[in-house]
Amino acid sequence: MINVVAAILENINGEVLIAKRKHGKIMAGYWEFPGGKVEENEQPEHSLVRELQEEMNIDIEVGTFVGESIYSYERGTIRLLAYRGKIINGEIQLIDHDEYKWITPLSLMNYKLAPADIPILKLL
Repeated sequence: MINVVAAILENINGEVLIAKRKHGKIMAGYWEFPGGKVEENEQPEHSLVRELQEEMNIDIEVGTFVGESIYSYERGTIRLLAYRGKIINGEIQLIDHDEYKWITPLSLMNYKLAPADIPILKLL
């Protein structure tokens, strides 16, 4: 099982950040909460900070644990750990995504979310 982390980043308007996977990437076209793989011997919170720096060029403060989702894709099973967070420095620059949006939690259902992210949506 592969451990993956996701950030539920909220802005001052109560909107959350989602990003669409870039063409040519696994799960291209799906929207997701940003994050990535937890490296060996790495704490999930540290992984989340590192991944957001690498993928979006932002520094975040990791908040409370939201929950987890276990999902089996063709390429393997992932365990997604979601944490609330906020951006503390930087402007979003997309590297692994085509676009991003700040949306209300209620409107999340209107997007084609990655399957592993859907159980997290239900916890919000």
